[in-house]
Amino acid sequence: LTNQENYSDKQKEAFNSLKLNLYKVGKGWQIKEAFRYFWSYRYKGNAEKFFKRWYFWATHSKLKPIIKVAKMLYKNIKYILTYFAHRITNAGSESINSSIQKIKSNARGFRNFDFFRVAILFHLGGLDVYP
Repeated sequence: LTNQENYSDKQKEAFNSLKLNLYKVGKGWQIKEAFRYFWSYRYKGNAEKFFKRWYFWATHSKLKPIIKVAKMLYKNIKYILTYFAHRITNAGSESINSSIQKIKSNARGFRNFDFFRVAILFHLGGLDVYP
């Protein structure tokens, strides 16, 4: 599901209709949207309290996919809560990794590691091609 802020008027109307007609979809969407507020907390303790309430709601929703995600988050909550101490994510490294995988995919393989390394440095090194 995409974020509600990104819906066009037509999508909002269709989703509101769907939400009224399909209870499970609406409930799942509400639980998903509620979790977005988790990241807006400033303090770890407040975020942890929010998560406990959200986790109870999610695990009692009787929606298997939601329960599965809630349990996965619960298993990793101590790592997730470190975000509130440092406000740092690994988004930058994930972006670089994605770019490297794109280079690898576009080349359809490299004969050896040196060619792969040169391609990464060429595309991601920020070099001026025309000095």
